[in-house]
Amino acid sequence: MVRSRSGKLYTGITTDPERRFREHCGEGGRGARFFRTDPADAIVYREPAENRSTASQREAAIKKMRRSEKESLIIESKG
Repeated sequence: MVRSRSGKLYTGITTDPERRFREHCGEGGRGARFFRTDPADAIVYREPAENRSTASQREAAIKKMRRSEKESLIIESKG
């Protein structure tokens, strides 16, 4: 998950989180449309997956969570 400057949370999948974050920040011009008006600020949560299918399923589950549940994931990952 990436937090934007305004505090919104973006969830996506990638094989290289650091590269994808740089793209979201404008390098290479291939960042998500989500960040065009509200720039990416920081990677706040990441979770490994066995394969792309599992990652996509988990991404969908996270996107359905309430914001408070997403914030809990972020807090738990730091503790």
